[in-house]
Amino acid sequence: MKLDRKKDLLGLKDVTREEIELILNTAVPMKDVIRRDIKKVPALRGKAMVTVFYEPSTRTRTSFEIAGKYLSADTVNLAVSTSSVQKGESLRDTIKTIEVMGFDVMVMRHSMSGTPNYVARNTSMRVINAGDGANEHPTQALLDMFSIREQKGTLEGLKVAIVGDILHSRVARSNIYGLSKFGCEIRVVGPSTLMAPEIEKLGVKAYYNLKEALDGVDVINLLRIQMERQKKGLFPSLQEYSHYYMLTPDKLKKAKDDVLILHPGPMNRGVEISSEIADGDHAVINEQVTNGVAVRMALLFLMMGGSKDEINN
Repeated sequence: MKLDRKKDLLGLKDVTREEIELILNTAVPMKDVIRRDIKKVPALRGKAMVTVFYEPSTRTRTSFEIAGKYLSADTVNLAVSTSSVQKGESLRDTIKTIEVMGFDVMVMRHSMSGTPNYVARNTSMRVINAGDGANEHPTQALLDMFSIREQKGTLEGLKVAIVGDILHSRVARSNIYGLSKFGCEIRVVGPSTLMAPEIEKLGVKAYYNLKEALDGVDVINLLRIQMERQKKGLFPSLQEYSHYYMLTPDKLKKAKDDVLILHPGPMNRGVEISSEIADGDHAVINEQVTNGVAVRMALLFLMMGGSKDEINN
């Protein structure tokens, strides 16, 4: 089983446990590369990657670009705000224009669910979904899983609470799809107005009380409250949300003593998470960013057929 035979990564729903393990295992030596004084290996020399982000991003876009550069691939960022998209060019024409420039991989983020799937069907380039609407964000889930496995030694059978805006979260969906393949007990918790309908059909249990949801969990994954959603009146105020759902030292007492705290960023301190928790010993939020580079290096390496000898040298 090789990922270089799988053209695209559009989500984790249809990715096997074995494929996830291959990516996570490959990310281990990639993280060693990041720690070197000279952060460069020739594994993807002669390959070219373009990032196309129709939504803002700091962590995902930058980590993909630096991941490609660490592997010696040529990387280009298409600034959509200054591209021909602003002149009315269709998505299909934009993709075809990029394709004939000779890129091997396109990393795409789009506000509309399913857009990377449409692009993948209409291009010979490999396509990696960097987040599409409220659908999936597979590489965020992969780096979350890598971070958990690195700290806990395993993913098997862990109790994981995902807290916040479940309704709109592509991070939550990809984590559910990925962690479920390892037999994790997944709990989702948030206000009823931010809970996805029929979410329990995905094999998770929904909670509306944070302390109850955190009882005995190994991992807490906090989701960003999307401030733009507040305009739709999905909860009365940020103050009320933080009162019930912000992770504080008092609420954390319900979890296991060695609980691990994740956040995809950017954090809203004082809303999803208190500063005391964000900067505390249980949080691995900054380490997640490093792990994101390693996981994306692994994915690019596997999908573009890099040589292991060029990583280990």
